[in-house]
Amino acid sequence: MSLRDFLERFRPTGTPGAAVSGVPPDRGAERAAELAPALARLTAVQQEAARIRAAGEEAAETIRREAGREAAGIVAAAREQAPETRRQAAEPFVRDALREAEAVRAAGDLAADAVRERGRAGLPALVEGAVAQALRSVTASGAAP
Repeated sequence: MSLRDFLERFRPTGTPGAAVSGVPPDRGAERAAELAPALARLTAVQQEAARIRAAGEEAAETIRREAGREAAGIVAAAREQAPETRRQAAEPFVRDALREAEAVRAAGDLAADAVRERGRAGLPALVEGAVAQALRSVTASGAAP
């Protein structure tokens, strides 16, 4: 009981004058009696709200489990497709690298052909010089050819 309710008991119940006998009304009890039916109806509503909340939490948990399974499936599919996706992504680079390697090889072949050709072109002169040197060496030593 609050202080206000306690002090309310000593409030005059009538007009000033003659003493009034009797117990002042209990306002707290009156309020409780007045609110009891409405509070009883609210209890039923609160129980219904709790039931709805529990059903919603259960549905949310089901949705979370389904989403988890779906996410796991997506991840598994992505991991399965990853090698092919990497291959496709690397394909243009590999093609360019092969093309560049072919160009380098072709340039190397051309350079080697040029060296061979210079070697072939200079070979007769080199042989002629070597033979002349050998003949001079033999002639200088006094041996007959």
